[in-house]
Amino acid sequence: MDTLSIISFLGFTILVGFVAWYATRKTDESTADGYYLGGRSLGAITIAGSLLLTNLSAEQIVGLNGQSFTEGVLVMAWETLAAIAMIFTAIYILPKYMRSGITTIPEFIQDRFDGQTKAIMSILFLIAFGVVLLPTILYSGSLAFSTMFNLPEVLDISQGAVIQLCVWSIGIIGVIYAIFGGLRAVAISDLVNAIGLLIGGLLIPLFGLMVIGDGSVTEGLDILWTSNPEKFNAKGSVTSSIPFGTIFTGMMIAQMYYWGTNQSILQRVFGAKSLKEGQKGMILAGFVKFLIPVIVVLPGIIAWHLFEDNLENADQAYPTLVRKVLPGAYLGFFAAVLFGAILSSFNSLLNSSATLFGFDLFRQYFNKNASDKQTVRAGKIFGFFLAIVSILISPLIANAPDGLFAYIQESLGSLSVPILAVVTMGIISKKVPAIAAKIVLIGGVVMYLVSQFVLSPIFAERALKEAKMYGITNLDQLAIIKAEAYPHFLHIMGILFVINIIIMLLIAKIKPKQEEYIPKVTEEIDIVPWKYAKIIGLIITILVLSTYLIF
Repeated sequence: MDTLSIISFLGFTILVGFVAWYATRKTDESTADGYYLGGRSLGAITIAGSLLLTNLSAEQIVGLNGQSFTEGVLVMAWETLAAIAMIFTAIYILPKYMRSGITTIPEFIQDRFDGQTKAIMSILFLIAFGVVLLPTILYSGSLAFSTMFNLPEVLDISQGAVIQLCVWSIGIIGVIYAIFGGLRAVAISDLVNAIGLLIGGLLIPLFGLMVIGDGSVTEGLDILWTSNPEKFNAKGSVTSSIPFGTIFTGMMIAQMYYWGTNQSILQRVFGAKSLKEGQKGMILAGFVKFLIPVIVVLPGIIAWHLFEDNLENADQAYPTLVRKVLPGAYLGFFAAVLFGAILSSFNSLLNSSATLFGFDLFRQYFNKNASDKQTVRAGKIFGFFLAIVSILISPLIANAPDGLFAYIQESLGSLSVPILAVVTMGIISKKVPAIAAKIVLIGGVVMYLVSQFVLSPIFAERALKEAKMYGITNLDQLAIIKAEAYPHFLHIMGILFVINIIIMLLIAKIKPKQEEYIPKVTEEIDIVPWKYAKIIGLIITILVLSTYLIF
């Protein structure tokens, strides 16, 4: 990085920090609503920006582009189908959440079931954040910076040392934003970074296509399309990371969990001024999400055209492409934008972790009479220690065998399926008792882990052994045999979701909830829905489905 790049990096980073401070200087963050929900003052655009940046970070940009480098446009399903889940949440689920004035999803679970069920769910969320998401964000961000800017050579230190330096830098700054700034500071910084990321993210495929087309974007796109037709097939085969059938089973389960029950996502919407603003923000983010494959999928295909299989691993595709095609004058700006995106996901998860611990565990098990100030302080302390733990274990993510994004999705399956099942039954049924929710939250995790780490390897090994007995040695044939030996993890998610629902319904039939559940209604929030939500949502859904006709 030259002097201009360093100046632009520092300048944009300082600008984001100043804007976040200026916008939050009058917010009273000594209260729970002020710290955890930004004083319920967030507008639609701020919510949309925060949702996008919470979701879109280095592990998303690097991981998905790494998968598209290998498999092509079919991995866009993670992005485009998310828009449908966001619209469904905004129109049908969000009104139920906001009508009760909740701060956390486990708080809703307590109202519907009981305190113990809430505690179990809070712990599952915290495990997901601390063991899977936070370390992955730190590692992927560090990998991106190390590769993109060739930091080992620039700093004259080893790759491992660079990763550690980046991890600690991102972690410390993220702690300052999330723990000492509260949700409003996070959301405001997210909005500024979202604008920068959309601009910077679009520059990468633009310059990449210009390199392919010798200065012409349209010529570059034509060459890319005609030279790599296999990369533009959206229907995945049985050996791909997303077989086509899975988009109708576990893919939608994963999307609904993330956008409909995930605390780190919904906390941004719970901070809305009104239900109308929350719905507008989520639907706007859904429309942008539909367009995001241009940033998180197309560059991977461009990288394949330029580098083919000359990279050590697929997750290096995006940072290597950036280093090759982005002019030096833009490098510092893009570094700052990417740094902001990494920070956004990291500090958003930290803020949500502090919220979960403060509201759902500290007040229940440590100090039932805790004041808002004590609750906020306890959440901050917990968030700080969770950040340190994540920083320490993040280098272990380097051992993920199938890439960053695949690691995240398969790991989260153990938690997303039972959590979504319990929330779903909590919303649509008044008869399911608390014991059913507890059995599913614990049993659902166990069933998934047994499926993926015990049964799946056994079936795959047995199938490959039989294939060798019959003299099959072709690698492509063996890959198909292995893939067909046991259902894909997304199919398993769909199957286990149905099983979990059936378990709860059977328990409700045998031992139904004695006291009828009556949802509480708050007077604090304007819960009048946005009148255009359904029509705009329908238009976006049609656009999403049309992509599968094009590819």
